[in-house]
Amino acid sequence: MLIGTAPSTQLVRRVNAGAMLKAMRGAGVVTGTELMASTGLSRATVISICDELVRLGWLQELENQRGAGDYIKGRPARRFIFDDSAASVLGIDIGANKITAIVADMAGTPLSQVTMPFRTYIVPAHERADVLDRIAADVLKKAGVSADSVLAVSVGVAAPVSRDGEVLTVQEFWKSFDVRQIVSERHGWQVLLENDANLAALAERWQGTAQGVDNLVVMLAGDRLGSGILESGRLLHGQLGGFGELGYLDTVDGVGDTYGIAHYAVLWGREALSGSETTKLRELCEDDPAALTAEMVFKAAAEGDPAARHALGRVAHRMARVIGSISTLVNPELVVIAGAVAASAHALIPAIEKQLPDFTFTPPRLATSTLGDGIVSLGAIRHALDYVEEHALDLSPSSLPKRADAS
Repeated sequence: MLIGTAPSTQLVRRVNAGAMLKAMRGAGVVTGTELMASTGLSRATVISICDELVRLGWLQELENQRGAGDYIKGRPARRFIFDDSAASVLGIDIGANKITAIVADMAGTPLSQVTMPFRTYIVPAHERADVLDRIAADVLKKAGVSADSVLAVSVGVAAPVSRDGEVLTVQEFWKSFDVRQIVSERHGWQVLLENDANLAALAERWQGTAQGVDNLVVMLAGDRLGSGILESGRLLHGQLGGFGELGYLDTVDGVGDTYGIAHYAVLWGREALSGSETTKLRELCEDDPAALTAEMVFKAAAEGDPAARHALGRVAHRMARVIGSISTLVNPELVVIAGAVAASAHALIPAIEKQLPDFTFTPPRLATSTLGDGIVSLGAIRHALDYVEEHALDLSPSSLPKRADAS
């Protein structure tokens, strides 16, 4: 054996503790024997780690069945239950126009969700930081959760993020708005950063239509396009976090940029309004092209409006080219269209599916997300929980500072 290749005892223990927490979350009351079966660990290891997790505040040990009057003979089984309320995590999505935050318990159950818009599209970094502060306070207050119960915060950003959580700061905005430093200094929380589309992929595989799918692309496809890619169940980042960035679409024939479904639905809907043809779009936007939204275009198309249907036909053709190019590169089993546009985009799926074979030899299955525009924040919850599980023996409820009103 090479020197230094053997895993340390403490590292193995941390991995085993994380595996046990994962097995116990949502499982209700479990015995040591059941944990042995679900984790493959020995009885001695299971009981030893359970004792430590009880001490740290992750688990509660229940009265044995003999003491409860349900047990007849033999050694009483020790019973444990995961304490969902032991602590909490925050998931935050910092978008161009708004911030969305979710607070969840240790089972990943959302306790509250709050969205706050920015005053304008372009606001100074200190103002964005103030909105971030307010939304964190509001979402915790709404959930009845204290700030000192937060074990980790995951923040989704519209920028490449490396697997080590470093933002690629070629974009000037992220140079002046250091989210990790702002949140850490103001609240003392453990802060994780991840690309927003990557978090959407985590959410979709956790609670969405991609449950059980290991090779997956999730596309945030509203105003701009972004993709999160999982291969064999693992997020792909590349060297500096650029895996899944879609800037190459600038060079793809028939695509030419990274604008998304909502952008082109509006653009091509307005083209229809510039002509003389009769269209329901005029009624919906009250004859004001500047007021036209993607939702209006989808609504008119659903009601059979020819101009709106033509506009969305062009959108579907463009998305077939986009998805075809991605599928040729990474060969996913499933591509999910996600974000605020997802509910409407379901109408595009048949046309995209029909055209996909023209642009790739390996067309994937297609679906639209049902997780709504909170998908990035939900993925951030999953990201934070994964971190907590991995560091359960260090980052535990017993490590939290005591509140002033604690007895």
